[in-house]
Amino acid sequence: MTHRVSALAALLFAAIVLLCAMPSAAFAAAPDNPGDDQEKTSFYFAGVITFDDKPVPDVGLSVEGDGFEASTITTTDGRWRLYVPEKATYTLTVDESTLPEGVIVEGDSASQEVEFGLTGSKIVNLFLGEGQRQTVSFVDQLASRLFNGLNFGLLLALAAMGAALIYGTTGLSNFAHGELVTWGALIAMIFSTMWQLPLWLGIIAALLGGAALGLASDAAIWRPLRRRGLGVVQLMIVSIGFSLALRYTYQFAIGGSTYQLPGASPAPIQLGPISVSYIDLISMGVSILVILAVAYFLLGTRIGKATRAISDNPQLAAASGINVDRVVRIVWILAGVLAALSGVLWAYFRPGVKWDMGTQMLLLIFAAITLGGLGTAFGALLGSLIVGIVVETSTLWIPSDLKYAGALVVLILILLVRPQGLLGRKERLG
Repeated sequence: MTHRVSALAALLFAAIVLLCAMPSAAFAAAPDNPGDDQEKTSFYFAGVITFDDKPVPDVGLSVEGDGFEASTITTTDGRWRLYVPEKATYTLTVDESTLPEGVIVEGDSASQEVEFGLTGSKIVNLFLGEGQRQTVSFVDQLASRLFNGLNFGLLLALAAMGAALIYGTTGLSNFAHGELVTWGALIAMIFSTMWQLPLWLGIIAALLGGAALGLASDAAIWRPLRRRGLGVVQLMIVSIGFSLALRYTYQFAIGGSTYQLPGASPAPIQLGPISVSYIDLISMGVSILVILAVAYFLLGTRIGKATRAISDNPQLAAASGINVDRVVRIVWILAGVLAALSGVLWAYFRPGVKWDMGTQMLLLIFAAITLGGLGTAFGALLGSLIVGIVVETSTLWIPSDLKYAGALVVLILILLVRPQGLLGRKERLG
């Protein structure tokens, strides 16, 4: 009996030792299964992280988008998997603090946008390289955004000042003004990119083309309609139709592709924390010179003074002997030239020339005019600078897809305090 008890105890002890050893042996032998700790869905991103062709374990990854967040770490063979609830565009981020020292994700950022194809899975293999991720301070980012905002505001002002002069002299909110912007960029692209002519010749052709389109549209459409006595609402509806006609004519002519002007991606120049190119500096210099020329035209020439008189009171200006039709014709030519130049600069700022590029600027043009004060060219200039700076600096706090909405929020806030705009005059009702 004693021998049986001893044998049974020895057998029980051996079984306990075997059971304790089995989990570790099984864990060591079993393959890693990434994503086991996540809720399984029909959609997932997966891949392998490697460095020098070797897998890297224990690297943290996260996915975010469409109101969903999830995270995981790579397995011993570098594999990872992240499940998401549905097909959408997500942001995949690698936590570089979990990488070996001196190793970063290859590319400009540890984050990238990922989206599904036709299937419910997407393989995203990530490669690591030696390096040090440079972080930019908030002050440096703000300085860079302010510079870009000033550049954008100046080129926006060129188009907005022309549209403001048209509104001041005719009362027309020209919804086709964005197509005048596109027209200038298209002509410059055709001459310099398609026909391989010098860029300066393309820019001159764009300015002449802008003047021609402004003059032709006034002669063929707006002057006959003014003489028929059409109201502001009817003219605005006609401008919307004219805008659509021009826009889809552009699309029919060049298709939906984006074309680049010569030298569209120059090497950057570092000015302290601000990274610029020689094109940015030329763009700002040209914009400032043209704006000063327009200011001299309005303040120092007879036609400019007549333009301001018509904006103040067209009936009184006509009674004073001013040829209103002639002045309005000159305003349309000037607005076409300014819009065409703005289109060329916008093509370098975006960068690229596309059939609907002016439409993207149209709402900002109207926001700048309204913000500065309807019908005043200098108000349009001030409003454009504010809109440009707000659009670019807002990306420090909000996603870049919403940056144009930030300008509209500022517009609403200022109009709540000053309905006539910053430089506009109050009008008495009744």
